[in-house]
Amino acid sequence: MRRYRPGDDVGPLEHWPFDAPQSDYRIVRGDPVCHGRLDAGGPGHATRAGIWRCSEGAFDCTEQGDEMMVILQGRCRITDHATGDALDLGPGDTAFVRDGMRVTWDISEEVTKAFMGWKSGGY
Repeated sequence: MRRYRPGDDVGPLEHWPFDAPQSDYRIVRGDPVCHGRLDAGGPGHATRAGIWRCSEGAFDCTEQGDEMMVILQGRCRITDHATGDALDLGPGDTAFVRDGMRVTWDISEEVTKAFMGWKSGGY
């Protein structure tokens, strides 16, 4: 069992490069660098949960799975390319994205999020 609270140390994370072809990452500002950890699920499973951190910058990507997230630290804006809707998120905020959404992550202050995702057919 783990408890995550805004501002708490989440423990060690590994480098997660922007190299997943299905996500079609496009850096649009700066030089963001991501790290993460899966605490449950992942490849071969329909669910995954863990921690993700990304430094300041902006990128476009196609979301892989339905995902509920809670921002633990930092600030960002997520913009849906299809609708133009944007969410400004900070510590304690919760958001949901859908599988296949094309979004822009614009990170103004390094972000750490806890996430739980589901993908029909598995990751």
